[in-house]
Amino acid sequence: MATHLTLLGLGLLAGSANAVKSYANDWIDPGYIVNKSWNLSAAGAEETIISWAQQSAAYGPWSVLNKPATPPTGDKRDFMSWAPYWWPDCSQAENTTELPPSEIYTDCTYVRRDGVFNPDYRILTDAQSFQNMSDSVLYNVLAYAITDDAKFADSAVSFIDTWFLSQETGMKPNLDYAQMIRGVGRSVGSPTGVLDLKGMTKIASSVMILRSMKAPQWTVERDNGLNDWARQYINWLQTAELALRERAAANNHGTYYFNQLGAIQLMIGDFTGARGTIMDFLGGIYQGQIEANGEQPLEAVRTRPYHYRAYNLAGMITNIRILAQADPSVLPAIWHTPSASGGTIQTALDFAIAGGCPSNEADYASELFPSIGALASALGQGGDGKYAAFLSGAEPDYPHEAWFLWNQPLWDSGFTGKNQLKDEEESSEGGTDTKGGSVTTQDQGDKEIELESAAGRTILSRVLMSFGVTVSVLAAISWS
Repeated sequence: MATHLTLLGLGLLAGSANAVKSYANDWIDPGYIVNKSWNLSAAGAEETIISWAQQSAAYGPWSVLNKPATPPTGDKRDFMSWAPYWWPDCSQAENTTELPPSEIYTDCTYVRRDGVFNPDYRILTDAQSFQNMSDSVLYNVLAYAITDDAKFADSAVSFIDTWFLSQETGMKPNLDYAQMIRGVGRSVGSPTGVLDLKGMTKIASSVMILRSMKAPQWTVERDNGLNDWARQYINWLQTAELALRERAAANNHGTYYFNQLGAIQLMIGDFTGARGTIMDFLGGIYQGQIEANGEQPLEAVRTRPYHYRAYNLAGMITNIRILAQADPSVLPAIWHTPSASGGTIQTALDFAIAGGCPSNEADYASELFPSIGALASALGQGGDGKYAAFLSGAEPDYPHEAWFLWNQPLWDSGFTGKNQLKDEEESSEGGTDTKGGSVTTQDQGDKEIELESAAGRTILSRVLMSFGVTVSVLAAISWS
């Protein structure tokens, strides 16, 4: 199962012009964040991250206890979800009246309809809650790194406490009942259920950022507690039949299995294990995932091929980044690793771009954009070239996307210097920046800009640009 950019809170934030997005997956280098290695062109992305952190935190904390059903173990601390593409066929149920949902779940046969969501799978909230929690943890940790405001670290840590560490509300480290297929005689999860915890990659990245920043909220006790949980979950991933079947999946499901395992190994300090995990991916299922022309045959046969190509690309890029974190010496050559057919991640990206997004998948168009930014930056092609040109045409506001922050250097297609000045000047006059940062107006009418905020730095940089200061000069300014 693969979902597109899902709004947190089950769409409750959909009315916002800057609604929180959940990117498919990514690994963010903690050192990059701690050192604030981006330049001022990412000020809009900073503001977006801060806004998303605040919006998402309002819906937390999340817990496996909140689901309206109990797993077969009788313990709500066991994660439980229903397989989303399975639908009831009650033609053999021998009922004489309409069946209530509880009997449909147990008396009817369930059949798979690829890519078609059965809406009632959302009744069980664990999968969506985990996605929302992992996104909120990531955005709040990033917001903490950007602003040094302790409230963001407080939020992230409290969400980790509730989901993982609390003896009362914490999830048990297994997915035995994830993506259960309902129907006669069924009471266990599916291999595909491993995908429900793909956000562990974001959790692991976030925790390593908190550690690197020496955030006081991230105590030794919490670190030890989460590492203990993670080791138990790694054991499940490496021994449970459901998990091993997912590991062997040749398509995006297998890709994201390796995301999880490699990222968690990094989090517990097993860099050798993480390196081995991703090398297993590259020498294994990756070899059959990309054809010489860049097509991803296992994703192309699905009901939404554009979406699935973009989804698997995000997973492949994440795996490369995890490997580079474990062993930086593999860079840059590892990005050019060929499949058995001679295709690479770059040829897969170029193929997906060239094919375009069909009208029936328009809602998924932006799924490819984070991967474009990631690869352009990684390959040293983040300048004013074909990838920036594509992004500026497809998504002119892309420098305001959160992913723009951690995919630097990446050209902003002139957006910073040309398109934002007017908006930022207008926002400064109003006293409150529309992206969530603030400025204060003194009685004398002078603008007192809070340089500690992303919005303040953005506004000041725009003012400097109005006097002819270039983006390259601004990028060299130290704001500490």
